[in-house]
Parts: sequence; structure tokens; C-alpha cells
Amino acid sequence: MNIAFCYESVLPARGGCEHYISDLARRLARDGHSVHLYACRWDASALPTTMHYHRLPAPHGPRFLRPWRFAQTCEDALKGQGHDVTMGFDKTWGQDVLYPQGGLHAASAAQNLLKHPPGLARLGARLVKYLDPASRSFRQLERKQYLSEKRPLIVVNSRMVQRHFEQYYDIAPSEVHVLPSAIDPDRFSQEDRPRRRFEERARWGVADDETAGLLVAMNYRLKGLAPLLHSLRHVPSSSKFKIAIVGAANYKRYETLAKKLGVTDRVRFLGFRADPSDAYFAADFLVHPTFYDPCSLVVLEALCCGLPVITTRYNGASELITPPNEGLVIDDPHDHRELGTAIASMLDPAVRSARAAAARQTARRWSFEGHYQKLMEIFGRVSKRRMAA
Repeated sequence: MNIAFCYESVLPARGGCEHYISDLARRLARDGHSVHLYACRWDASALPTTMHYHRLPAPHGPRFLRPWRFAQTCEDALKGQGHDVTMGFDKTWGQDVLYPQGGLHAASAAQNLLKHPPGLARLGARLVKYLDPASRSFRQLERKQYLSEKRPLIVVNSRMVQRHFEQYYDIAPSEVHVLPSAIDPDRFSQEDRPRRRFEERARWGVADDETAGLLVAMNYRLKGLAPLLHSLRHVPSSSKFKIAIVGAANYKRYETLAKKLGVTDRVRFLGFRADPSDAYFAADFLVHPTFYDPCSLVVLEALCCGLPVITTRYNGASELITPPNEGLVIDDPHDHRELGTAIASMLDPAVRSARAAAARQTARRWSFEGHYQKLMEIFGRVSKRRMAA
């Protein structure tokens, strides 16, 4: 099958959708499919050697116009190429399949407001968002994507996003296919895991008898790092516990907050890791108090590595776990006491061990191979529809 992906930038080290595209492209190539990428930039070392690249000019101009220009460039570039299936992942149109891994912009904009504490701060953020030309532009682009006469086959990665399509655009759930995100477990080689765990924890300054939590995020504000730091005051001070923060390098403001809250001794800021495998191996559980994630790949990575998870109902990946088996799902990241209590529950070795075993079982159930086979069924339907047309 001849398959084309459209995404502006595919640098898998940044995680998220870009890592998913890399995983999917490698799996397709392994089955002998011809995979094409229409993009402005990419990391060829993280993609299959057989990949076909179509370099598109980087969109220029004001932020609110750049997605429109890239989408139009994609549509023009795909004409006459003869692909069996074309697939977009973000703000593009004209492809056979749209799989918006970042969810709907309309929903994301609303959920992003929640990262501000209730009150004047949130009201001010709402006003700024209302006046933002980019937000209005992206909402209009989304209507073009999903409400035009020629609609794509819509695939989403959680029932939460499926509900958002009905809520914001009145698109019936029956018209939106739910295919939860998945990761390629081969990225997390278990070779020498005990040694890697020991060496990584030594770098963190975490002893064998201490419990280590982990947060992995690039957008610290959206993923709830500030509430996490506040919640540490509700974890018993007598417990031997540390939390490691992996992700963006710009964490100085959070170091300042940790010092202000008096929890500096419990936090290890590790900065950016192109490969977070050793961080997963060194940790005992994942904390992901996000305000919005359509279906967090970080949660799936943690489960794959046998880590119990604490996340929120604003994360579509919470649908893949059954609390308290693999971990816990909290209602509101701003409820510091609830988050702290959830963390404290992970300090019991017996509880944590049982949840870790359940995490491994769940990871096997939501396997990348199963995801891939269901996606190939969708591709098959699209290809037949193209041939019939």
C-alpha cells in the first residue's frame, strides 16, 4: 500500500505525535508498505531508511496564517501523486484520514484555561484567548477540516475527544472512530534494566530505600507541574520520597516555586532527555497531573515500563486504566490535597507492586500491534473507497 503522512515537523525526540509518526512509519515499512512524508523538517535517523520525503517550504507570516499556508501546500503537493491513503495529524485538510492526535483546538483552548487558578487569573486568560487572532483563525480552520462538504474519515485517540467533536461541532459519535494511541514497546529495551536503574538513581541522588516519582513533560504549565509541587506539602514529610522532572530545559521558575514551598529537597530537575527510557526505569511511578491530553503517550510509555500512573480526568489515556488497579485518576490538578494523597498511596511498597503488575498487563492489552492492525483495517476501507470513486 502507498501511504502518505502530512505533518509540518517530524522530530521524534520532541515526543507526542512526532514520536507516534516515527513508530507507525517504521511498522509500515517493516510490512513492505511505501511510506511518504510531506513535511518541512524531519529527523531521518528516527525514521525508516525506506521513507520517501517530500520537502515542503516552511510557512511564513503571522502565526494565525501559517497553518493555513502549510495545509494548502500539503493539498497542492498531494495532487496527482497516486497514494492509496493520505493521512493528516493536525491542521491540514484534503487528506483521506485525519487523526488529530492533539485533539480539537476548540476543546484544547477551553481546557488550557483550567491551568490558571479559578478567579481573576482565569478570567483574564479567557479574555486574552477571546481576543487572540490565532485562536479564532484555528477555530475557523478546524471548521474547514471537519465540516466541509468532502469530509475526511475522522479517527481520534479517546472517547473524550469523540465527545468533543459532538460538543463543539455536532458531529455524531458514530462518525468518529476511536482508536486509542499506542507506542512501540521496542523503544524501551529491557536490556540491563537493573544496572540502568541503579546508575540513573545514583545520578538523581536517590537511595535504594527511597521511592521515586517521575513527571515527563515539555509544557510544564499545561501538564500540571505547579500543582504537583504544591501537592508535595501534603505527602508525609517523614516519607523517603523524591520526584524527578524530565522535559523542557526552562525550569528555573519551578525551581523558585519549589524553594518557596519548601520542597526543594524532594525535587530533582533533570531537564531535557532525548531518550527518557532510563528515567522510566529509575522511577517507581509516574505522576501526570495534566489539564489537557487527548491520550497521553507518556502514560502509555510508563505502563509499558511497568510503572503505576497518577493522572487526571482531563487525560484521554485515563480511559485505558481501571483505578485503583494501575493507579489513580484525580478530578482536579488544583486540588493539591487530593493529588498529594494519591502520591502518598504510592509510597506503600505492597500497593505499588500490585499496581505495577496491573500496569504491565494493561500495557499488553493496549499494544501497538493491536493499534496497528485496526489502523490497517481503516486504511483498507479508505483505499477501497478511493478505487470505487
